[in-house]
Amino acid sequence: MAENRQENYFSVAFYNVENFFDPDCNEFTLDTDYTPEGKFQWNEQRYRIKLQHISRAISQIGSEKNASPPVFLGLAEIENKKVLSDLVRSEYLEQHQYDFVHYESPDARGVDVAFIYQKKYFELIYSVPYSLLLYDHEDVRDYTRDILLVCGNCYGFRVYIIINHWPSRSDGKNSTEVKRMKAAKIVKGIISEIKNETPDPLIFIIGDFNDNPKNKSIRNVLMTDELVNPMTEMEENGKGSLIHLGKWHLFDQLILSRNLMGGGSIRFEAAGIFKPDSLQDKFGRHKGPLRTFAGKRYIGGYSDHFPVYAYFSVQ
Repeated sequence: MAENRQENYFSVAFYNVENFFDPDCNEFTLDTDYTPEGKFQWNEQRYRIKLQHISRAISQIGSEKNASPPVFLGLAEIENKKVLSDLVRSEYLEQHQYDFVHYESPDARGVDVAFIYQKKYFELIYSVPYSLLLYDHEDVRDYTRDILLVCGNCYGFRVYIIINHWPSRSDGKNSTEVKRMKAAKIVKGIISEIKNETPDPLIFIIGDFNDNPKNKSIRNVLMTDELVNPMTEMEENGKGSLIHLGKWHLFDQLILSRNLMGGGSIRFEAAGIFKPDSLQDKFGRHKGPLRTFAGKRYIGGYSDHFPVYAYFSVQ
């Protein structure tokens, strides 16, 4: 509520926006399902409804504590720059003067990670995409999303954000686990590069990891004593950002360098899963996040994931 908002608070977030395609056909990616003639009959009207829904959801994240939407936000399953341009110029976000960072990745479906930020509070310094090179047992490459590093000044303090969308479990959790473990190793390598550039850096590792906080890729490979995962307790309490076969999962996470947990200029206050009633389907077999499609049936919702967020205070 407005009376609880504090001027020195800000939020950051991550949102897997579920197949956010424009309705145009791209001959270089497998996006034909998301065209007017495709399986999902994805037309301009449906695209505009999704655009309005996603922008409204983003505009509301963090509103309990701070008057402004997230200072920066990582996104997954974005098709291209057109979608991002339309998003930041949409009815609910245009007034906040967001800009974005995006690189086309080799993902076969044509969906990428991206980064949007309010220019008033965040100054972009540089960004770098890192390819995740995966091969099957016949040495055929599995084309997947890049990992994106963004460096910038947030409220005047240099920060590093690593945006992820790790390989899915579509071929089975155990058989695909090695892919996510390799992604975790790449992130650790990025952190080492950051440390060579900046002593004691402020790092935000955000994304859809397709693993829970206690799975091996996160717990055994990525995590070190220098990192804190505030989402672990949420997993222990049965909370999740998506639901699959009736079970909640917390694939969407924000992992932080320990120096953000107190004593510094930017200090972690709390983390959460953003799930107001408007983003929920509370009844029936698709109970959970109010998605765009249930199978082939158009629902006209938001995404099959809830956004996750964290509050920080500036000292």
